[in-house]
Amino acid sequence: MSTSEDAIVRHSPSSGAGSPDIWGIYEPDTGSIQYICACPTTRAAALIDVVWNFDPTSFATDTSSMDQVLDLASQHDLDIKMILDTHPHADHLMASNQLKERLGVPNAIGARVRDIAELWRDLYNTPDAFDPDRDFDHLFEDGDTFTIGDLELRVILSPGHTLGSITYQCGDAAFVHDTLMMPDAGTSRADFPGGSADQLWESIQQILSLPDATRLFIGHDYGTEDRPDPAWEATVAQHKAENKHVKTGTPKADYIEARQKRDAGLPLPDRMLAALQINLRAGRLPEAENDGHSYLKMPVNRF
Repeated sequence: MSTSEDAIVRHSPSSGAGSPDIWGIYEPDTGSIQYICACPTTRAAALIDVVWNFDPTSFATDTSSMDQVLDLASQHDLDIKMILDTHPHADHLMASNQLKERLGVPNAIGARVRDIAELWRDLYNTPDAFDPDRDFDHLFEDGDTFTIGDLELRVILSPGHTLGSITYQCGDAAFVHDTLMMPDAGTSRADFPGGSADQLWESIQQILSLPDATRLFIGHDYGTEDRPDPAWEATVAQHKAENKHVKTGTPKADYIEARQKRDAGLPLPDRMLAALQINLRAGRLPEAENDGHSYLKMPVNRF
Protein backbone atom coordinates (compact mmCIF):
# COMPACT_ATOMS: atom_id res chain seq x y z
CA MET A 1 0.00 0.00 0.00
CA SER A 2 1.24 3.46 -0.83
CA THR A 3 2.35 6.06 1.66
CA SER A 4 1.92 9.79 1.37
CA GLU A 5 5.61 10.13 0.54
CA ASP A 6 5.00 8.25 -2.72
CA ALA A 7 2.38 10.71 -3.93
CA ILE A 8 3.05 13.53 -6.38
CA VAL A 9 1.45 16.95 -5.84
CA ARG A 10 1.06 19.63 -8.51
CA HIS A 11 -0.60 23.05 -8.38
CA SER A 12 -2.54 24.52 -11.31
CA PRO A 13 -3.05 28.19 -10.42
CA SER A 14 -6.12 30.34 -10.96
CA SER A 15 -6.08 32.51 -14.07
CA GLY A 16 -8.30 35.21 -12.56
CA ALA A 17 -11.88 35.89 -11.52
CA GLY A 18 -14.03 32.75 -11.54
CA SER A 19 -11.03 30.49 -12.10
CA PRO A 20 -10.13 28.00 -9.36
CA ASP A 21 -6.83 27.17 -7.75
CA ILE A 22 -6.39 23.42 -8.19
CA TRP A 23 -4.08 20.94 -6.55
CA GLY A 24 -3.78 17.41 -7.94
CA ILE A 25 -2.52 14.70 -5.61
CA TYR A 26 -1.47 11.44 -7.27
CA GLU A 27 -2.21 8.14 -5.52
CA PRO A 28 0.29 5.61 -6.94
CA ASP A 29 -1.37 2.32 -5.94
CA THR A 30 -4.35 2.91 -8.23
CA GLY A 31 -3.08 5.69 -10.49
CA SER A 32 -5.85 7.90 -9.13
CA ILE A 33 -5.71 11.68 -8.99
CA GLN A 34 -7.38 13.43 -6.06
CA TYR A 35 -8.19 17.12 -6.32
CA ILE A 36 -8.60 20.21 -4.23
CA CYS A 37 -10.60 22.92 -6.00
CA ALA A 38 -10.27 26.23 -4.15
CA CYS A 39 -11.57 29.77 -4.45
CA PRO A 40 -8.51 32.05 -4.63
CA THR A 41 -10.30 34.95 -2.90
CA THR A 42 -12.22 33.29 -0.04
CA ARG A 43 -10.02 30.14 0.36
CA ALA A 44 -13.18 28.00 0.40
CA ALA A 45 -12.51 24.61 -1.19
CA ALA A 46 -14.01 21.32 -2.33
CA LEU A 47 -12.33 17.92 -2.31
CA ILE A 48 -12.90 15.75 -5.39
CA ASP A 49 -12.45 11.97 -5.74
CA VAL A 50 -10.33 11.46 -2.62
CA VAL A 51 -9.06 7.91 -2.03
CA TRP A 52 -9.51 5.71 1.02
CA ASN A 53 -6.54 3.33 0.76
CA PHE A 54 -7.33 -0.38 0.50
CA ASP A 55 -5.12 -3.46 0.26
CA PRO A 56 -6.83 -5.99 -2.05
CA THR A 57 -4.87 -8.91 -0.57
CA SER A 58 -5.70 -8.34 3.11
CA PHE A 59 -8.76 -6.05 2.75
CA ALA A 60 -7.07 -3.68 5.21
CA THR A 61 -7.80 0.04 4.92
CA ASP A 62 -5.84 3.13 5.88
CA THR A 63 -6.27 6.88 5.55
CA SER A 64 -2.82 7.93 4.37
CA SER A 65 -4.06 9.45 1.10
CA MET A 66 -6.92 11.43 2.59
CA ASP A 67 -4.63 12.54 5.42
CA GLN A 68 -2.20 13.93 2.86
CA VAL A 69 -5.00 15.79 1.07
CA LEU A 70 -6.19 17.31 4.34
CA ASP A 71 -2.64 18.25 5.34
CA LEU A 72 -2.18 20.00 1.99
CA ALA A 73 -5.43 21.91 2.44
CA SER A 74 -4.31 22.97 5.90
CA GLN A 75 -0.90 24.11 4.63
CA HIS A 76 -2.65 26.46 2.19
CA ASP A 77 -5.18 27.67 4.77
CA LEU A 78 -8.14 26.28 2.81
CA ASP A 79 -11.63 25.98 4.29
CA ILE A 80 -13.16 22.75 2.98
CA LYS A 81 -16.88 23.19 2.30
CA MET A 82 -17.88 20.07 0.34
CA ILE A 83 -16.76 16.53 -0.56
CA LEU A 84 -17.43 15.62 -4.18
CA ASP A 85 -17.19 12.40 -6.17
CA THR A 86 -17.70 12.02 -9.90
CA HIS A 87 -19.01 8.42 -9.79
CA PRO A 88 -18.83 5.23 -7.68
CA HIS A 89 -15.25 4.24 -8.47
CA ALA A 90 -14.34 0.68 -9.44
CA ASP A 91 -10.62 0.83 -8.77
CA HIS A 92 -10.44 2.49 -5.36
CA LEU A 93 -12.48 3.10 -2.23
CA MET A 94 -13.85 6.61 -1.94
CA ALA A 95 -13.03 8.55 1.23
CA SER A 96 -16.32 10.45 1.16
CA ASN A 97 -17.83 9.07 4.36
CA GLN A 98 -14.60 9.32 6.35
CA LEU A 99 -14.10 12.93 5.24
CA LYS A 100 -17.71 13.81 6.04
CA GLU A 101 -17.39 12.40 9.55
CA ARG A 102 -14.05 14.10 10.15
CA LEU A 103 -14.91 17.52 8.71
CA GLY A 104 -18.67 17.78 9.28
CA VAL A 105 -19.32 19.02 5.73
CA PRO A 106 -21.75 17.61 3.12
CA ASN A 107 -20.86 15.06 0.45
CA ALA A 108 -22.23 14.73 -3.08
CA ILE A 109 -22.33 12.63 -6.25
CA GLY A 110 -24.54 12.40 -9.36
CA ALA A 111 -28.23 11.54 -8.98
CA ARG A 112 -28.00 8.55 -11.32
CA VAL A 113 -26.02 6.75 -8.63
CA ARG A 114 -29.50 5.51 -7.71
CA ASP A 115 -29.59 3.58 -11.01
CA ILE A 116 -26.06 2.26 -10.46
CA ALA A 117 -27.10 1.07 -7.00
CA GLU A 118 -30.08 -0.77 -8.50
CA LEU A 119 -27.82 -2.48 -11.04
CA TRP A 120 -25.36 -3.65 -8.39
CA ARG A 121 -28.07 -4.80 -5.96
CA ASP A 122 -28.86 -7.40 -8.60
CA LEU A 123 -25.22 -8.31 -9.25
CA TYR A 124 -24.57 -8.80 -5.53
CA ASN A 125 -28.03 -10.32 -4.93
CA THR A 126 -28.55 -7.86 -2.08
CA PRO A 127 -31.98 -6.34 -2.74
CA ASP A 128 -31.96 -4.22 0.41
CA ALA A 129 -28.42 -2.88 0.04
CA PHE A 130 -27.39 0.64 -0.93
CA ASP A 131 -29.36 3.80 -0.19
CA PRO A 132 -27.68 6.75 -1.91
CA ASP A 133 -30.28 9.17 -0.53
CA ARG A 134 -29.15 8.20 2.96
CA ASP A 135 -25.40 8.20 2.35
CA PHE A 136 -25.02 11.33 0.19
CA ASP A 137 -26.22 14.80 1.16
CA HIS A 138 -26.57 15.97 -2.45
CA LEU A 139 -27.42 13.92 -5.54
CA PHE A 140 -26.75 16.27 -8.45
CA GLU A 141 -28.78 16.36 -11.64
CA ASP A 142 -27.42 17.43 -15.02
CA GLY A 143 -27.23 21.22 -15.11
CA ASP A 144 -27.29 21.76 -11.34
CA THR A 145 -25.08 24.56 -10.04
CA PHE A 146 -23.64 25.30 -6.62
CA THR A 147 -21.01 27.60 -5.17
CA ILE A 148 -17.73 27.17 -3.31
CA GLY A 149 -16.78 30.62 -2.05
CA ASP A 150 -16.99 32.93 -5.07
CA LEU A 151 -16.73 30.03 -7.52
CA GLU A 152 -19.71 28.56 -9.34
CA LEU A 153 -19.59 24.87 -10.24
CA ARG A 154 -21.86 23.30 -12.88
CA VAL A 155 -22.74 19.62 -13.08
CA ILE A 156 -22.60 17.89 -16.48
CA LEU A 157 -23.95 14.35 -16.80
CA SER A 158 -21.17 12.37 -18.53
CA PRO A 159 -22.19 8.70 -18.81
CA GLY A 160 -20.24 6.00 -20.60
CA HIS A 161 -17.65 4.84 -18.11
CA THR A 162 -20.58 4.36 -15.75
CA LEU A 163 -24.20 5.22 -16.44
CA GLY A 164 -24.16 7.95 -13.76
CA SER A 165 -20.77 9.65 -14.08
CA ILE A 166 -20.72 13.44 -13.83
CA THR A 167 -18.26 16.22 -14.67
CA TYR A 168 -17.79 19.27 -12.44
CA GLN A 169 -17.10 22.42 -14.47
CA CYS A 170 -15.72 25.41 -12.58
CA GLY A 171 -14.75 28.49 -14.57
CA ASP A 172 -11.87 27.56 -16.87
CA ALA A 173 -11.52 24.08 -15.33
CA ALA A 174 -13.44 20.82 -15.56
CA PHE A 175 -13.00 17.61 -13.58
CA VAL A 176 -13.82 14.99 -16.21
CA HIS A 177 -13.21 11.82 -14.16
CA ASP A 178 -12.99 8.57 -16.18
CA THR A 179 -13.93 9.93 -19.60
CA LEU A 180 -10.68 11.19 -21.08
CA MET A 181 -7.21 10.05 -20.19
CA MET A 182 -4.18 12.16 -21.12
CA PRO A 183 -4.00 12.86 -24.88
CA ASP A 184 -1.23 10.28 -25.35
CA ALA A 185 -3.33 7.63 -23.55
CA GLY A 186 -6.72 8.33 -25.12
CA THR A 187 -9.93 7.65 -23.21
CA SER A 188 -11.24 5.55 -20.35
CA ARG A 189 -12.81 2.10 -20.56
CA ALA A 190 -16.55 1.67 -21.01
CA ASP A 191 -17.13 -2.03 -20.34
CA PHE A 192 -18.24 -2.05 -16.71
CA PRO A 193 -21.90 -2.88 -15.98
CA GLY A 194 -23.96 0.07 -17.23
CA GLY A 195 -21.08 1.39 -19.35
CA SER A 196 -21.35 2.28 -23.03
CA ALA A 197 -18.73 3.27 -25.60
CA ASP A 198 -21.43 5.09 -27.56
CA GLN A 199 -22.44 7.15 -24.52
CA LEU A 200 -18.81 7.78 -23.62
CA TRP A 201 -18.20 9.23 -27.10
CA GLU A 202 -21.16 11.58 -26.70
CA SER A 203 -20.01 12.64 -23.23
CA ILE A 204 -16.52 13.37 -24.51
CA GLN A 205 -17.89 15.44 -27.38
CA GLN A 206 -19.80 17.57 -24.87
CA ILE A 207 -16.65 18.04 -22.80
CA LEU A 208 -14.64 18.97 -25.90
CA SER A 209 -17.26 21.59 -26.78
CA LEU A 210 -16.06 23.64 -23.79
CA PRO A 211 -13.77 26.60 -24.59
CA ASP A 212 -10.38 25.55 -25.96
CA ALA A 213 -8.49 26.99 -22.97
CA THR A 214 -10.48 24.93 -20.45
CA ARG A 215 -8.19 22.89 -18.21
CA LEU A 216 -9.39 19.28 -18.15
CA PHE A 217 -8.45 17.24 -15.08
CA ILE A 218 -8.71 13.48 -15.49
CA GLY A 219 -9.33 10.70 -12.99
CA HIS A 220 -6.38 8.38 -13.63
CA ASP A 221 -3.02 8.14 -15.28
CA TYR A 222 -0.58 5.25 -15.51
CA GLY A 223 2.10 6.84 -17.66
CA THR A 224 3.04 5.48 -21.08
CA GLU A 225 6.08 3.82 -22.64
CA ASP A 226 7.27 7.27 -23.70
CA ARG A 227 6.12 9.15 -20.59
CA PRO A 228 6.90 7.34 -17.33
CA ASP A 229 5.79 10.18 -15.04
CA PRO A 230 2.08 10.58 -14.29
CA ALA A 231 0.18 13.56 -15.68
CA TRP A 232 -3.42 14.70 -15.35
CA GLU A 233 -3.97 18.15 -16.88
CA ALA A 234 -4.42 19.12 -20.53
CA THR A 235 -6.61 21.70 -22.28
CA VAL A 236 -9.58 21.10 -24.53
CA ALA A 237 -7.45 22.36 -27.42
CA GLN A 238 -4.72 19.81 -26.65
CA HIS A 239 -7.22 16.95 -26.59
CA LYS A 240 -8.84 18.04 -29.85
CA ALA A 241 -5.44 18.23 -31.52
CA GLU A 242 -3.66 15.26 -29.96
CA ASN A 243 -5.92 12.76 -28.16
CA LYS A 244 -5.10 9.40 -29.70
CA HIS A 245 -8.72 8.19 -29.52
CA VAL A 246 -10.92 11.25 -30.08
CA LYS A 247 -8.92 14.03 -31.71
CA THR A 248 -10.78 16.21 -34.20
CA GLY A 249 -11.66 14.25 -37.33
CA THR A 250 -12.01 10.85 -35.62
CA PRO A 251 -15.17 9.05 -36.83
CA LYS A 252 -17.50 7.96 -34.04
CA ALA A 253 -17.79 4.42 -35.44
CA ASP A 254 -14.00 4.03 -35.50
CA TYR A 255 -13.77 5.18 -31.90
CA ILE A 256 -16.47 2.77 -30.70
CA GLU A 257 -14.87 -0.16 -32.53
CA ALA A 258 -11.42 0.61 -31.11
CA ARG A 259 -12.73 1.25 -27.60
CA GLN A 260 -14.72 -2.00 -27.49
CA LYS A 261 -11.79 -4.01 -28.87
CA ARG A 262 -9.45 -2.52 -26.28
CA ASP A 263 -11.91 -3.07 -23.42
CA ALA A 264 -12.40 -6.73 -24.33
CA GLY A 265 -8.78 -7.43 -23.39
CA LEU A 266 -8.73 -5.54 -20.08
CA PRO A 267 -8.97 -7.37 -16.74
CA LEU A 268 -11.30 -6.22 -14.00
CA PRO A 269 -9.64 -3.86 -11.51
CA ASP A 270 -8.45 -5.92 -8.56
CA ARG A 271 -10.45 -3.80 -6.10
CA MET A 272 -13.66 -3.56 -8.13
CA LEU A 273 -15.93 -6.12 -6.48
CA ALA A 274 -14.96 -4.86 -3.03
CA ALA A 275 -15.00 -1.19 -3.98
CA LEU A 276 -18.47 -1.01 -5.52
CA GLN A 277 -20.30 -2.34 -2.48
CA ILE A 278 -18.45 0.16 -0.29
CA ASN A 279 -18.60 3.14 -2.66
CA LEU A 280 -22.33 2.71 -3.21
CA ARG A 281 -22.49 3.47 0.52
CA ALA A 282 -20.35 6.63 -0.03
CA GLY A 283 -17.30 4.80 1.28
CA ARG A 284 -19.04 3.42 4.33
CA LEU A 285 -18.46 -0.22 5.28
CA PRO A 286 -21.45 -2.56 5.65
CA GLU A 287 -22.91 -2.62 9.13
CA ALA A 288 -20.76 -4.62 11.53
CA GLU A 289 -21.98 -8.11 12.38
CA ASN A 290 -22.25 -9.58 15.88
CA ASP A 291 -18.48 -9.99 16.14
CA GLY A 292 -17.92 -6.28 15.51
CA HIS A 293 -16.49 -6.72 12.01
CA SER A 294 -17.83 -5.81 8.57
CA TYR A 295 -17.99 -8.33 5.73
CA LEU A 296 -18.31 -8.06 1.96
CA LYS A 297 -20.20 -10.34 -0.43
CA MET A 298 -18.51 -11.45 -3.65
CA PRO A 299 -20.34 -12.82 -6.71
CA VAL A 300 -18.79 -15.98 -8.20
CA ASN A 301 -18.71 -16.63 -11.97
CA ARG A 302 -20.55 -13.39 -12.76
CA PHE A 303 -17.60 -11.63 -14.44
